Amino acid sequence: MKAVMIVLDQAHYEMIVNDLSSLNIRGFTSWKEVYGKGSNDGFPHYGSHAWPSVNNAILTVVADEKVEGLLSYLRELDNESANLGLRAFVWNIEAEM
Repeated sequence: MKAVMIVLDQAHYEMIVNDLSSLNIRGFTSWKEVYGKGSNDGFPHYGSHAWPSVNNAILTVVADEKVEGLLSYLRELDNESANLGLRAFVWNIEAEM
């Protein structure tokens, strides 16, 4: 099992949540209004007057074989609108209950 943390511009949220089902990913937890700035060349997402956009975050735990399909989908979406910002991070799940 792997945990996939997706940090995304709020504009991507509904599409990604809807598309998780088509990727056979059912469970997730999300956070709205997540603030930050990309480490490479991303624009700040502060929800302020100067930087009004905000991020959301989604955490899902999936079987190992679903990770690459999810990452491929996210890469394609990021390539379509790179200025919005979209990142994903994968961790091993040691145990679950």
